[in-house]
Amino acid sequence: MAGAHRAGPLKQQNKAHKGGKRRGAAGRVPVKVQSRRQRRELGRADRRHQALQLRRQRKEAVLAEKRSLGSRDGPPHLVVVVPLHGRAAAHTALRLLQSQDSAVLRVDEGKAGGFALLCPQLKQRWRFVTAQTGDLHAALDLAKVADSLLFILDPAEGWDSAGEYCLSCLFAQGLPSYALAVPGGTDLPPKKRIDAKKKLSKVIEKRFPEAKLFSLNTEQESSLLLRHLATQKQRHLAFRDRRAHLLAYAAEFLPSPESDRVGTLKVSGFVRGQPLDVNGLVHIVGHGDFQMSQVDAPPDPLSLNPRVVKGRKKTQDMDVQEDCVNGTEEMEEDVKLLMKADTSKQESLQSEVVPDPMEGEQTWPTEEELQEAEASQRANRVVKVPRGTSKYQAAWIVEDKEGSDEDGDVDDDIDDDMMEEAASQEGESSAEEEEHSEEECETMTVSECVRDDQYDEKVEEDEQMLEKFKQERMDEMFPDEVDTPRDVPARVRFQKYRGLKSFRTSPWDPKENLPRDYARIFQFQDFFRTRKHLFRQIEKEEAEGALVGWYVTLHISNVPVGVMESFREGKPLVLFALLPHEQKMSVLNFLVRRHPTSSEPVRAKEELIFHCGFRRFRASPLFSQHTSADKHKLERFLRPDAALVVTVYAPITFPPASVLLFKQRSNGMHDLIATGSLLAVDPDRIIIKRLVLSGHPFKIFTKTAVVRYMFFNREDVMWFKPVELRTKWGRRGHIKEPLGTHGHMKCHFDGQLKSQDTVLLNLYKRVFPKWTYDPYVPEPVPWARSESALPLQEVEME
Repeated sequence: MAGAHRAGPLKQQNKAHKGGKRRGAAGRVPVKVQSRRQRRELGRADRRHQALQLRRQRKEAVLAEKRSLGSRDGPPHLVVVVPLHGRAAAHTALRLLQSQDSAVLRVDEGKAGGFALLCPQLKQRWRFVTAQTGDLHAALDLAKVADSLLFILDPAEGWDSAGEYCLSCLFAQGLPSYALAVPGGTDLPPKKRIDAKKKLSKVIEKRFPEAKLFSLNTEQESSLLLRHLATQKQRHLAFRDRRAHLLAYAAEFLPSPESDRVGTLKVSGFVRGQPLDVNGLVHIVGHGDFQMSQVDAPPDPLSLNPRVVKGRKKTQDMDVQEDCVNGTEEMEEDVKLLMKADTSKQESLQSEVVPDPMEGEQTWPTEEELQEAEASQRANRVVKVPRGTSKYQAAWIVEDKEGSDEDGDVDDDIDDDMMEEAASQEGESSAEEEEHSEEECETMTVSECVRDDQYDEKVEEDEQMLEKFKQERMDEMFPDEVDTPRDVPARVRFQKYRGLKSFRTSPWDPKENLPRDYARIFQFQDFFRTRKHLFRQIEKEEAEGALVGWYVTLHISNVPVGVMESFREGKPLVLFALLPHEQKMSVLNFLVRRHPTSSEPVRAKEELIFHCGFRRFRASPLFSQHTSADKHKLERFLRPDAALVVTVYAPITFPPASVLLFKQRSNGMHDLIATGSLLAVDPDRIIIKRLVLSGHPFKIFTKTAVVRYMFFNREDVMWFKPVELRTKWGRRGHIKEPLGTHGHMKCHFDGQLKSQDTVLLNLYKRVFPKWTYDPYVPEPVPWARSESALPLQEVEME
């Protein structure tokens, strides 16, 4: 009998299984097994059925949106006609759209370029509004509320420089659904006509990759275009879909008994977006925020069935107040009062907090503190020392500079040097004297001399622009570096700055040393949570008020007469309902990027024009880096190669909202300099300005060096001794001791320096934007339709 097999010494030894940690005598804790129902997992057939249901719901929602737009129950399909070329035949296109078959009824509005088309057979209605050529504000305002944009192109070139500029602004603001039409081109032979269309198709591929080009020369082609506008997929703009908005169809102004300049404005139009509440606030684009007193329901002027007044069947669903029923008898028979504002529920127009100057006082001064203050005042009054001969005089200079700094709100220019500011003031005073003398000479000279003076003014503007280019270039080459002043001690000049061990990790309290303007603004405890709660209410809860598609008349109180005057001139009157808190002032942060067409330097705290969502205003912003840290470095110029955060005082707006930044020229034209979106409303964003003092190694040893030209007296060296030093080649060190009385100092580093290295000392200070918010933006000069875009006066002078 053969013996049993025994494993030899070469048998493979596998690792033993580890049972895991055990807890006491009970052994290993078993894993909790969840059932499929607890995990909410579906089977394969259930998942397929759920996906089919979701796809069907989305398809039904898209079809319902298409059917409601322009239907009997929805608002008319608003089409804004935008000509993109000076030779684009917009009138021909409008004439073809009006000349439809007998089934389409044409209704004139009595305004230039505006008409409506009604088709009872197709149960569709359109309203066409033409944006005036060269009016940028009108084009942007109409695009905010338009359902579709109809771009009119030239058959040869497509669009010119003005059209390209208009398209850049529209794309940055947010483009709704659009269509491209090309009227004309019938005078060309058929073969050349086909070649021209192919060439034009290649041109528009850059801007509109998936767009279809429609010829517009016959009534049949206009019918195809109308069908495309009615059936195309609608593109949504988030900032208008969450707010009720309205384009005025008619308006009437009733002056108040106290003054003819202010009164009640009656605006009639179709409600879009969301239901409109009479107790909320309404923003008239370009004119400000206002309250509503009541909402009426006049007959629909664009009704597909004129016999039945729109809204009569829905009066049962309306919450009409009992005390308003008696007032309808005094009104016209065809106008029905829907709702009146309730003073207890109406939103307030208060935009700023009235600060209490005693709110920051926590304790009353003691008698000893009062006696010390009186003694110091007597000493200051009695002692008089000549300038520059005493410590008291130096302290007096510090107080004077501090007071002027606070009163002037610290201009914080590129080098932030007081001596250069004084020199600039002297230059400005001398320039004013020269301008005054030039103004006196203008009356004694002929027109040719006036032209020479105007030419000299243009040369002065060129010199200022050249100086800005130099400053921007110096800031790129030597970021944040300034020269230490020779006549003012550095510890006095930079007394508001501090040193940081690490810009990234060193703490900085966001509530420390806030300016007085921060007492006037509103702040959220959690901005994004408030925003989420408001948007959830809009989506789920059914808001009270005038429903979408109703033709209503809004009674807006305390409106200046200038709003009605601009409407009579043909300007569009666009209204947006405000969400809660959107009339209050706070600190807004925008994430923007420099537009490729802008090349001129833009300095921080220059006045810029903002188009934020549905608002327009002027403000002087700060630029800072876009990082995820708790502190953000100030940028002195708007960089062309990086995205920056722009910070201003402005009314609260809930994102998403697009933003366009314009800069106004001396001739009144607006240049687009940056585009982006609203980042957040956050007054606690810490923007840090950095100053870099530079010195040069005089004598270099193994790990020590003698540095000069950073300071010019011994006291400054002792004052800045705790601040860490660094070099451009990566060395770190600190000041060991001063040498002599002229600012030389002995420094210790973590390695030997190179002779061409530069020693740097970083100082930091928190900065705040200026309160220069102005809601009134002047109308821009129409953009010239040429490549150079010169104004008419300059062309005539040449």
